[in-house]
Parts: sequence; C-alpha cells; structure tokens
Amino acid sequence: MDALYLAREPAMTSVRRGLEPLIPALRRFARALARDQETADDLVQDTMVRALRAEHLFHGGDLRTWLFTILLNLDRNRRRGLARRPVLAVIEDVDPAAPPASDGTGRDIARGLAMMPPEQREVLLLVTLEGMSYREAADVQGVPIGTVMSRLSRARTMLRSHIEGERPQLRRVQ
Repeated sequence: MDALYLAREPAMTSVRRGLEPLIPALRRFARALARDQETADDLVQDTMVRALRAEHLFHGGDLRTWLFTILLNLDRNRRRGLARRPVLAVIEDVDPAAPPASDGTGRDIARGLAMMPPEQREVLLLVTLEGMSYREAADVQGVPIGTVMSRLSRARTMLRSHIEGERPQLRRVQ
C-alpha cells in the first residue's frame, strides 16, 4: 500500500503545485461566463475541489486545459439546472423597435456577450480572453477544431454587429 501511494505522490504534488498559478485565469474565465462574481467564485472553488478529488485521474498533459474543461462542464451543469427553473424578470419600458444604444463601452460588449449562444461565448472567451490556441479551446470544449473556428467566427461577427448597432438578422425557414 505504501509503495503504491509513493508511486502516485509525484503526480499528485505536480497537480497541487500547478493549481495555484492557474486560479486567476480560472476566476477571469468564470466571471466572464457567469457574469456574477459570487457564482464565478463558486465555480472556481468547485473546480478546485473536483480537481483535487480527481488528481489521481490526471496522467500528465496540459493541466490548464484539464481545469478549464472541469470549469466549463460545471458551468454547463449550472445553466442546465437554471433552465429548469421559472424565470422571473422585471419588464422595463423599452421601445423594442429602437436599435440598442451602442457606445462601444465595456457595458456594450457585455451586452453583446450576453446575447450570444453559450457555445459561441465560451469559445470567444477561451481564445480572446484566455489566449488559448484553437486546439486547446477544442480540447476544453470537447469538439473538433473546425467547430471552434466556426463558432469563433460567428461569435466575432455577432459581437461586431452588436457594437456597430446593427439589428440581428432573422433566419429564414423554408
């Protein structure tokens, strides 16, 4: 038993050593995904707990990609749970025919990100905010690299259109 534990010890300590420097990047990504500081902090904490519990399953490779995958899966599970609950929202007096006010500020970008489908927002944040390569983003999302490229292209186009004040195009169904 002691020999087995000692054989696994170096791998476990490398995971533990690698966790701390990645916390700021995980927090930044979680905040961009959740758009709420408390929820983001909970996601990062849950990611750390899961990573430490499953450190024996990490057999080398990119620790950053592994942690971002855990965080992304936790966020997707959180969103699925929220989708099952009824949403209560305040109805504001807004003229729906008027184009959204675009001032090019961070608030405008945040609104544009909020309007995106989650998969596009995730890949945009992974590539632009976290500086991941397309391959790393594909590994985190568990999709082919071509899917990452098309999601990223659609996300950039949607965000650019939102900032420039264009109304979203409706899809034609034939």
